[in-house]
Amino acid sequence: MTDKPLIDALVATLKAAPAVTTIAGQRIYATAPRLPTYPCVVVTRSEGRPVSEGDGVEHLLTLTCASRFGGPEEARALVAAVRAALHDAKPNLSGRRLVNLRVPYADCFAGADRETTLGIVRVRAVTENL
Repeated sequence: MTDKPLIDALVATLKAAPAVTTIAGQRIYATAPRLPTYPCVVVTRSEGRPVSEGDGVEHLLTLTCASRFGGPEEARALVAAVRAALHDAKPNLSGRRLVNLRVPYADCFAGADRETTLGIVRVRAVTENL
């Protein structure tokens, strides 16, 4: 049970979403780069667990939107764009079928360095074998 096909599909979906790329360009990553350029979106957490007795898997992912714009506006706009691009999206997955994709939670807040504004987008998806 791996989240990689779903993560790859979400990254591809975001890289194809004009509202997201207008803000972040192609700086949308499955794993955090060593030296990020801002603004960017990174999949920072993933969890998968079986659903019922079948072959379904519930995936819980956290995407972090980071901005150093000098205020929360850019991070808020990026969170809104990511949320709109992913909620009810139907990306194609390798080796799995997407049953459901939702964005149940999003938040923006100041980073500990007081220079970065962070946005969190939580994604819940259910997949099953083909």
